[in-house]
Amino acid sequence: MDFGAITKHSVLHAKPSGLLFQYGTAGFRMKAEHLDHVMFRMGLLAVLRSKQTKSTIGVMVTASHNPEEDNGVKLVDPLGEMLAPCWEEYATCLANAEEEDMQRVLIDISEKEAVDLQQDAFVVIGRDTRPSSEKLSQSVIDGVTVLGGQFHDYGLLTTPQLHYMVCCRNTSGQYGMATIEGYYQKLSKAFVELTKQASRSGDEFRSLKVDCANGIGALKLKEMENYLSQGLSVQLFNDGTKGKLNHLCGADFVKSHQKPPQGMEIKSNERCCSFDGDADRIVYYYCDADGHFHLIDGDKIATLISSFLKELLVEIGENLNVGVVQTAYANGSSTRYLEEVMKVPVYCTKTGVKHLHHKAQEFDIGVYFEANGHGTALFSKAVEDKVKQLAGELEDKKGKAAKILRNIIDLFNQAAGDAIADMLVIEAILALKSLTVQQWDALYTDLPNRQLKVKVADRKVISTTDAERQAVTPPGLQEAINDLVKKYRLSRAFVRPSGTEDVIRVYAEADSQESADSLAHEVSLAVFQLAGGIGERPQPGF
Repeated sequence: MDFGAITKHSVLHAKPSGLLFQYGTAGFRMKAEHLDHVMFRMGLLAVLRSKQTKSTIGVMVTASHNPEEDNGVKLVDPLGEMLAPCWEEYATCLANAEEEDMQRVLIDISEKEAVDLQQDAFVVIGRDTRPSSEKLSQSVIDGVTVLGGQFHDYGLLTTPQLHYMVCCRNTSGQYGMATIEGYYQKLSKAFVELTKQASRSGDEFRSLKVDCANGIGALKLKEMENYLSQGLSVQLFNDGTKGKLNHLCGADFVKSHQKPPQGMEIKSNERCCSFDGDADRIVYYYCDADGHFHLIDGDKIATLISSFLKELLVEIGENLNVGVVQTAYANGSSTRYLEEVMKVPVYCTKTGVKHLHHKAQEFDIGVYFEANGHGTALFSKAVEDKVKQLAGELEDKKGKAAKILRNIIDLFNQAAGDAIADMLVIEAILALKSLTVQQWDALYTDLPNRQLKVKVADRKVISTTDAERQAVTPPGLQEAINDLVKKYRLSRAFVRPSGTEDVIRVYAEADSQESADSLAHEVSLAVFQLAGGIGERPQPGF
């Protein structure tokens, strides 16, 4: 390592004083003006990770569903997965290092991980449409080049597209071509094949309104439209030509406010969906004949997909294990429907995509979605090989089902949750099953629920177990929650510390909205009293 050159460049990307940086599930995220030195140093770290894994590593400049003035960065590991946990710690350490400690930190990482510094390194970079992203991605490139790494700058990409590129480059093209055209061709080919097999019954399944959150998803869907000339007509809203990124639009806004985005007129029973700012989340929705808004979130998306996959496996006659992975935030009705009606086993993990992804890898077919619309399906190599073999050999009903499953596998971005890929999977399933959006919504009825936040002096006073569904500390809190839950029908409640701020998140569901609200309020009071609440006591009413 040429520490003279590193120091010379590092001074040009000076670390602001008085700020602490933490690499979390979403990488680093904060106001864009504080991130220049972080970007430079993540360029350095990506080179070390590339040398250590002897693979291409990705760096994505985005803050996803955060406001436009924020930005962020995350590293992508060789198979398109999230950065390994110990390297997240190195990222935090490197971002917080003072100038004079940089040399020691870089040497420490290299020695601990036995990095061969003579090994070649290759890094690919992508960015979203934020005004700050281009300059910040240049800072990443500065970090990569000063350590002698090679790079390819893809420019504007959705986050899942960068995950796809990394996976393609590290599997010698087996996963697909590592170009934007390769991505479009792989997905559109599978989608067009699937829609050819759907029964033709007018155009009701073929048009979709898409809210692009004024983000990168709009640019990429416009580019992809030419590839989808058959099978689907998409109408884009909040396409970035005038509105602000994620402002009053996007998947996060629609999910949390339970209403349509600004800038989109919805007629009765029209099928609509929203992406988030970097197009790795998707939620669906519609308004019924009475004008009531209906949200179809990640739980219902997972239910549609896993039920369809289970039906295909029955047709094919293969005894493969399908599992759905949820967090404690999944609506209880979805869990009951999957387990009791569809006979699909459901597993619960801690909140955070990396926990869901890891658990989903344990199954032949693992489907995971967070309620916020972030998710995908994973297929084992054995499943992919078997399906290809059956699709090639058989021309009967079993062979047809195998061909459908082969195309579904190709449609999913198994490297990451991908709003574009998930949208195409959903549209294909609805067409193949001749389902309307209302019929999909009617699979089960969500239990009313309420989420609240309680401010506390120190969020670490609450520790949890059982995938965050049981509080271990402080003493007496879980017992209090248990007693409160007993007062309501079909109810449950849990609390967990926020990953980013000194608040405790409270979740409650019950048989009516009034009961869910009341239970959430009572649990909030218990948290306030037993876990060191600060400020005003929680008040009823929402």
